[in-house]
Amino acid sequence: MKKTIKTPLKSFYLKGQIEAGCDEAGRGCLAGPVYAAAVILPENFKNDLLDDSKKLSEKHRNQLREIIEEKAIAWAVASVDNHDIDKINILNASILAMHLAIGKLNLEPNFLLIDGNKFKKYKNISHECIIKGDGKFLSIAAASVLAKTHRDEFMCKIDKKFPHYNWKKNKGYPTREHKKAISEFGITDYHRISFNLNEQLKIKF
Repeated sequence: MKKTIKTPLKSFYLKGQIEAGCDEAGRGCLAGPVYAAAVILPENFKNDLLDDSKKLSEKHRNQLREIIEEKAIAWAVASVDNHDIDKINILNASILAMHLAIGKLNLEPNFLLIDGNKFKKYKNISHECIIKGDGKFLSIAAASVLAKTHRDEFMCKIDKKFPHYNWKKNKGYPTREHKKAISEFGITDYHRISFNLNEQLKIKF
């Protein structure tokens, strides 16, 4: 069997800039906040394991979180809760979470690398949207790991209050188990009512 060789992630988009990679986690969930992270890595940062957080095991994500938080020049994480998601929609909430994370950095970047294809300009900082950027650039991949691990940590914390939904496992995503729990126990103060839960529940258990 031919072995697939992983393409190395790029260190930067524009050489000589203070680049911050930005990504979010939790856009497709039925419950919980959306999280975003912004990360500025040293130009010589290398890590063969680092990749799009969705491709990594939980163990590897947590290992990488420690490395990123230790080695990054600057990093920050922010969130927008489900109530604000319902007010402004998930796309705007995701962008807002990115803006909040960028604003928390202790070093202001002069260029932003954004995962995805939609973003609203932050201050006067230039940006570039990169589709599937978390699998192309180290800084975006690092941001994806931080956003995912910090959000997972939060969902495990609130799972203790609402164990019926098993958020420690599904993290608020629309799994069969999660939908069944909603049909049996109703929604909580953490559920996103704008996500048309009635449609989500039209499944066979």
